[in-house]
Amino acid sequence: MTSSPEILPAAEAAAIREAVAEAVIGIPEGLRGGLETDPQEYLRLVVASRTAAEETSRLLRNSIAGARAAGQSWDTLGKILGVSRQAAQQRFGPAPVPQEPASDGFRGFERRVLTPLTSFDEMAVLADEGRRGWHSVGYGSFFHLVEASDRQWEHRRLVWSPRNMERIREFEDAGWGVVGTSTFPWAYFARERDLPAEVD
Repeated sequence: MTSSPEILPAAEAAAIREAVAEAVIGIPEGLRGGLETDPQEYLRLVVASRTAAEETSRLLRNSIAGARAAGQSWDTLGKILGVSRQAAQQRFGPAPVPQEPASDGFRGFERRVLTPLTSFDEMAVLADEGRRGWHSVGYGSFFHLVEASDRQWEHRRLVWSPRNMERIREFEDAGWGVVGTSTFPWAYFARERDLPAEVD
């Protein structure tokens, strides 16, 4: 399916396709030249293409989760993907929100689930909860799993991309812990503050 011009102009869509193709053929050392003479290089081309397909599939899934968290409907997403609302939801729908556990039996820390959250309100909610001693230890579509402590916490997020890895390392060096596994489009961070948790 071609992109909707009002959302992603054809020139930008073409540039993305070209960048992916260039990465597949240009990053594996010697692949471009080897295709002229070595049948084995075609196997490397297949592996590089498979890697690109897996990564773009992951980015698509995470982009859809981000669009849902930003309030986009399954109907709109289905139209962009060229499938029905139901097909889009069945293929890309989120895993169920975890039940609110009273505690983590191993460590004894109280946990709860904050939901529903969107891309537009989650940071404000995490800021409020952080002052009360709760910090995010996991997240998914429309929720954060938070854990209690007796200290205040602060939370940040950055757009996740390979180009942002240096900034992410700077955050880690400054004492920010990565929450869960960073996924496109966001990387979440939490850091304990040297202040007692506020009591309601």
